[in-house]
Amino acid sequence: MFGRRRKKSEEPETGTADDFGSHEQEAGEPGSADAVTDADATRVKLPPAPRPDGPWDVSEVTDPGSGRVNLGGMYVPGVEGMELRVEVAGESIVAATLVVQDSALQLQAFAAPKREGLWDEVREEIATGITKQGGVIDEVEGPLGWELRAQVPVQLPDGTNGVQVVRFVGVDGPRWFLRGVISGQGAVQPQTGGLLEQVFRDTVIVRGEAPMAPRDPIVLKLPEDAQMVPDGVQQETVEEGSRFAGGLDKLQRGPEITEVR
Repeated sequence: MFGRRRKKSEEPETGTADDFGSHEQEAGEPGSADAVTDADATRVKLPPAPRPDGPWDVSEVTDPGSGRVNLGGMYVPGVEGMELRVEVAGESIVAATLVVQDSALQLQAFAAPKREGLWDEVREEIATGITKQGGVIDEVEGPLGWELRAQVPVQLPDGTNGVQVVRFVGVDGPRWFLRGVISGQGAVQPQTGGLLEQVFRDTVIVRGEAPMAPRDPIVLKLPEDAQMVPDGVQQETVEEGSRFAGGLDKLQRGPEITEVR
């Protein structure tokens, strides 16, 4: 099931920047078909919402390297005991995954239009991809804004079928979009999830001035003091959380690094 929930105290305001569903009507109401068409036509044209608590553009931070790991196109906050891995698409590093005990947060940054956000459109694509795989999606308003909470079908180590709970979060910034995938205990336990949410908020994006097409990944680089580790080390926690993103992250797993804080 894929549906947007609105707080009981929240009143629809047509045309607001952060209202993704203000033009939608209940099925069966007069004019509902036209309303859905209008909403679909305007969803991708909404400007990015304010980000009072981050994540940040590099222009908004005085010292982005303070307490963060420099990955070139992204500065990732350091957390005690974390492992930081990178993933590749072709020859380019396009994703970073933080593993803290039994939880993981995958971060990917993409170029975005100057005056339009991507997260509203991307949520629908992720939901479609997961439901086609037999998964279940719920769209809720969480601590980071609108997010998807998914029950993704997976195959367990013993060969039986199971379900993994995954949270997809996203924020639109100035000409960039940051998407996060929270898996493991962070997807089901509020206390653990709160730590990863803070990491997401404190991430700094370096978009650069070069022309980029919308949805192009912002390429990352290895930190200078990175240590290479063998492929396959503790991959199970993050493997399932990055499979479904409507074409955004069909990644090939490549060399990984571990940064122990």
